[in-house]
Amino acid sequence: MLTADQIDTVVRKFYAAVRQDPDLAPVFANHIHDWAEHENKIASFWRNAILREWSYAGNPMQKHHAAGDVKPEHFPIWLGLFDDVLHAELPPHLAQEWSRLAHRIGQGLSYGLTISNDVPQF
Repeated sequence: MLTADQIDTVVRKFYAAVRQDPDLAPVFANHIHDWAEHENKIASFWRNAILREWSYAGNPMQKHHAAGDVKPEHFPIWLGLFDDVLHAELPPHLAQEWSRLAHRIGQGLSYGLTISNDVPQF
C-alpha cells in the first residue's frame, strides 16, 4: 500500500524532472508560479485517487483545457517521466499499479483534449 509520504516524494521528484524537460518545462512555466503550492495540490489529487483521502477539489480536464497550450502529444512525455520516477522511488508492484492508474488518467485527459480541439467553434 502506498503511503502519503511516498506520494509526496514521487510528486516532488516528478516535478523536478518536469522543470528539466525541454518539451514540458515551458508549458508548466506558463502556468505554475508557486511550485510548492502546485506540488501540494497534485499530491492531494493522488492521495485522493489512491488513498481515498477526499482532500482534492478540482477538475483536471477543465484545468488542462483552459491552459490552452497543453497538447495531447505532451502526455506520452509526461507519462514517461512519471514512470521513470515511479520505478526509481517505489517497489516494482507499487510503481506498476500507480503507473496503470496514471496512464488511464493521462489517456483520458489526452482524449478529452483531442475531442475538445476537434469541436468546431461557432
